[in-house]
Amino acid sequence: MTITQDNSAPLVAVVGATGIQGGSVVRALAESEKPYRVRGFTRDPAKLAALELAKLGVAVVGVSFVVDNKNEAYKAFAGADFAFLVTNFWEHVDFDRELAEGKLLIDAAKAGGVSGIVWSGLPSLSKISGGKFPHAWHYESKALVTEYGRQSGVPFVDVQTGMYETNFLNSPFAPSKQADGSFVVAFPVKPTTVLPVLDAVRDYGLFVRHVLELPVFPNGAEFVAYEKNMTLTDLAEQWSQGTGKNIVLAQIPVEQFKQGLEGAGLPPHIVLDLSEVFLVWDEFGWKVPPIPQGLARRPHTWADFVKDTDWSKVLA
Repeated sequence: MTITQDNSAPLVAVVGATGIQGGSVVRALAESEKPYRVRGFTRDPAKLAALELAKLGVAVVGVSFVVDNKNEAYKAFAGADFAFLVTNFWEHVDFDRELAEGKLLIDAAKAGGVSGIVWSGLPSLSKISGGKFPHAWHYESKALVTEYGRQSGVPFVDVQTGMYETNFLNSPFAPSKQADGSFVVAFPVKPTTVLPVLDAVRDYGLFVRHVLELPVFPNGAEFVAYEKNMTLTDLAEQWSQGTGKNIVLAQIPVEQFKQGLEGAGLPPHIVLDLSEVFLVWDEFGWKVPPIPQGLARRPHTWADFVKDTDWSKVLA
């Protein structure tokens, strides 16, 4: 069913509608048998991705959700029934900015009178590690926004996302070619470390749609969007099988991992952030709940992603 303009259908306001998660939400709603009106927010409504959304029937609205644009942000959600909210830490790598903008989104959605908020959060790795690893900034900022949202008085659901499978197309997740023609993915974790993986582009929106289509909006619930908990060994084996290349995981000391991040030009606080993420995964794990029953379809597998992805530049 296509997105409708019928005023009897619920209106879902989607932040980041031209991005990975917001775009996935829009597509998932467009695939539903239930009718939805969709208001999609983007900073540049003239860009190609925004024009494609408009062709789907999305009401594309140009707005920048920064603190200095509070008045426009507060107007953006007027009349919406539900809001999907997401921030992009990697655009600016600023903890304080992401926290402030996340709170702004919640305040703006509340001002617009929405009946429910779906937020893309992450767990606090500081809490998971008992305070041992407090510097995973892009997790901590989202976790604090989650706490703020739960105190907003608006029904609030956190739909976290597992590891993006697209991460493996880019440094520091992409493999490096060895002299013998094999490829090595070098992380400071044991090969048996388990991670929830997700084709976020195609499947994150499934989980948001699931929340919106439950008989009762599950206020206070937490979901993790993922296809499977995979060991890194299994991931490398399926990667090899799908590409015909010999791809292996190598466990390296964290200091060597940090040197690689520094060599890639990442700022010191991000080197520390990413290093602690891996250390938490390795020592404490990411204990995710079961995949919810009743998704509209099964998420794509890692093997699906490998098969459908062009690896020619990564595995050259």
